[in-house]
Amino acid sequence: MTEEQRVSEVKNFIAGGCGGITTTLVGHPFDTIKVRLQTQSSTNPIYKGAWDCTTQTVKKEGMFALYKGMGAPLVGVAPIFALSFMGFGIGKKIQQSSPDEALGPAQLAAAGFLSGFMTTVIMAPGERIKCLLQVQQASTGPPKYSGPADVVKSLYREGGLRSIFKGSAATAARDAPASAAYFASYELIQRWLQGPDRQKLSIGSTLFAGGMAGIFNWVVAIPMDVVKSRLQAAPEGKYKGAADVLKQLLKNEGFGALWKGAVPILLRSFPANAACFLGYEAAMYGLNQVAPNL
Repeated sequence: MTEEQRVSEVKNFIAGGCGGITTTLVGHPFDTIKVRLQTQSSTNPIYKGAWDCTTQTVKKEGMFALYKGMGAPLVGVAPIFALSFMGFGIGKKIQQSSPDEALGPAQLAAAGFLSGFMTTVIMAPGERIKCLLQVQQASTGPPKYSGPADVVKSLYREGGLRSIFKGSAATAARDAPASAAYFASYELIQRWLQGPDRQKLSIGSTLFAGGMAGIFNWVVAIPMDVVKSRLQAAPEGKYKGAADVLKQLLKNEGFGALWKGAVPILLRSFPANAACFLGYEAAMYGLNQVAPNL
């Protein structure tokens, strides 16, 4: 695959959507555990850790509870990842002096940073809906929300579009630098394993590079993800904004609270993103066979 084919907006959009779907199917159970750990009370925690959260959730609510809230990200994930990979392609393209120029680490990171901003408009409301559904506990009585559509209706009644898009700035602050690490690390690891040309689809190197890219992404993103989850799952009026969440969190729980949920996140990140990039590369390979000049 040539570098010119790698920056095709149409191919990146389609292949990115395929990668996003595989990511969600593999990674959502880990994400549910992460959100429950991040949003539980610091003074009276329900769970001792990731494994305890998993066992309690399955015991009380059944295996499918791990997939609570998956409707919103599954519907939104294809366009989110499609925009993300397309944004990365655009970011690379505007920095190239020739169609086949291979960019350096800083340029790859800049393209990834642009990608993170482009996805916020879809990612922020999807994350808001997902967080509210994931923190519902079966043991606390009837659930407040019956599903993603019910969440949207309730949020709109309570605060209009502003309530639905609550946490957008925090989402952008998480995703832009994390995407820079994500895409740059993937490209550089693939070049290290396969060389700069990468003409053939290598399953092994793609799985490894994709998994490591996921870990680098979340090492950068976790602190801001904790802030975002607290803000989006909180009742209206509890926090003034992301800065207020961060201030209260550090004051009441200390610096370590910024890494709550790190275990399920990092356990999820390797297989989920390995699956993502394998889905993406397989789709790109197929598209280049069918329509090389698209």
